[in-house]
Amino acid sequence: MLVRETFRIELLWDLVGSSGMNPRPVSSSGVKQASLASRQPENLKYLLHVRLQELLDLGRDPPAQCSAGPLGEDLFHWQATIMGPPDSPYQGGVFFLTIHFPTDYPFKPPKVAFTTRIYHPNINSNGSICLDILRSQWSPALTVSKVLLSICSLLCDPNADDPLVPEIAKIYKSDRDRYNELAREWTRKYAM
Repeated sequence: MLVRETFRIELLWDLVGSSGMNPRPVSSSGVKQASLASRQPENLKYLLHVRLQELLDLGRDPPAQCSAGPLGEDLFHWQATIMGPPDSPYQGGVFFLTIHFPTDYPFKPPKVAFTTRIYHPNINSNGSICLDILRSQWSPALTVSKVLLSICSLLCDPNADDPLVPEIAKIYKSDRDRYNELAREWTRKYAM
């Protein structure tokens, strides 16, 4: 299946390349953002180029314990998988996430959410994730791989001082054994 997916990606890459698309390099500061946004067809080609490049990079060098790719042929809507990190209460679980890319990606962060329920102070019941790089600390230099690795890191080291679910943060701070027990229970129930 990986061979078929790689072939399909390379075919899409060839189509984008043969369409005469030559994406202009964009500095990480986003200086060319306005000029790209003002030319919609060129902008769309650039966005497709960025996503295809990320997809090829993910296939060549996937992050540990993670995978991601488009749902069907929609390059703006991806699904990701994170394996529960070893030595965490999520170990053995398989967690699914959705990734929606805005039309001004990579200048704006993708919208990432868990579809698998998880017990965590920085992830609410809707799957929303409280992670600075998905909001105020986003940079166009970040990639899907780096976002997934940051989420894995968050699973191992929750930020209980900036929680999305204060009740879970309180348990995490006051009774770590109880927190780990509940997180393992939810992992068994929803992610295995």
